[in-house]
Amino acid sequence: MAKIQMKTPLVELDGDEMTRVIWKQIKEKLLAPYVDLKTEYYDLGLEMREKTKDQVTVDAANAIAAYGVGVKCATITPNAQRVEEYHLSHMWKSPNGTLRAILDGTVFRTPIVVNNIHPVVRTWKAPITIARHAYGDIYKATEYRVPEEGRAELVFTDRRGRETFRETVYDFECPGVLQGSYNKDSSIYSFAHACFRYALNLKQDLWFSAKDTISKQYDHRFKDIFEELYKETYHPQFEAAGIQYKYMLIDSAVAALMKCPGNILWACKNYDGDVMSDMVSSAFGSLAMMTSVLVSPDGKYEYEAAHGTVQDQYYQYLRGEKTSTNPIATIFAWTGALRRRGELDGLNDLCAFADKLERACLQTVEDGVMTGDLAPLCDPPAEAVDTDTFMHAIRARLDVLMR
Repeated sequence: MAKIQMKTPLVELDGDEMTRVIWKQIKEKLLAPYVDLKTEYYDLGLEMREKTKDQVTVDAANAIAAYGVGVKCATITPNAQRVEEYHLSHMWKSPNGTLRAILDGTVFRTPIVVNNIHPVVRTWKAPITIARHAYGDIYKATEYRVPEEGRAELVFTDRRGRETFRETVYDFECPGVLQGSYNKDSSIYSFAHACFRYALNLKQDLWFSAKDTISKQYDHRFKDIFEELYKETYHPQFEAAGIQYKYMLIDSAVAALMKCPGNILWACKNYDGDVMSDMVSSAFGSLAMMTSVLVSPDGKYEYEAAHGTVQDQYYQYLRGEKTSTNPIATIFAWTGALRRRGELDGLNDLCAFADKLERACLQTVEDGVMTGDLAPLCDPPAEAVDTDTFMHAIRARLDVLMR
């Protein structure tokens, strides 16, 4: 069988631990036999980030901006324990945070649904996509450990050096902690545009939720921008598509979500989206069954799995033990990127291959062959297989589909 040709490279961002092992297996077993894979490779493993002082992450983000499509393996965001374990000179920032900041992107996360695994929330009949505003808030906050009594103030000085705002945050009568977070109109507008466009593409109702009753300036600004864009730009398009936009307080949205049938796009601020995407993925089955795509305002796409590096199973792997790691979300990161590349370059065969590989994954699980995270959730219950067996099962079904 002649390999499917590519015109433009994907930007490939390698990662850490067990997902790095699976990344290599996916390329060797599921991609290389069928596609003449062209990638612009960047190693975002923690050792290379240390070696380059994290410049490799910046270079990778700029490459995605240039080529238009990237695919990323899960990476470690180091904490104090990781600094010691990997002998790091610095507690490097989250690669995802750097990519989001440079691309000014919005993260969309959608669960992968299979017929024999039912959501924990019995009312959910269709996927729920979470849109996360991946900029600012506590992820870019300035923090301070307050050591003693004293006054904390919020001060703003304009470009001309004039102090235009000063207000006491708190008069500390004892030690404590202090945090100052920010956001900016340009990023919120980009987020809102991305959400409205993505909802139109999916033909799904759009919810946006925050807590403007408490955060009367910060959260209210998000609410106002969404409302402004909806009224001025997107309302006629939503009506024509038969979908709706509505704003809800975050607590009301959480309550409503438990009773809705799904098939919605739920837009959240940065922290809310981080937390709620994990909740939705777990309720649909597994964090390893959730796609994640970062979309920039000018149409650059970066695909990845929503989960982390699977540290515990990596240590099993290093001990020579068999693992039962679910590769599906990582496979879907590759298929999403290949499909997008095919759409941009007019390569129908590449798009069809992505569809077939996804179908092979779903067929494998629906045939009762699955990893340890899914086996207890299956109806009827199934016996878990190890990672290699699962990969071989996907490959066998893909072979049939490709013929």
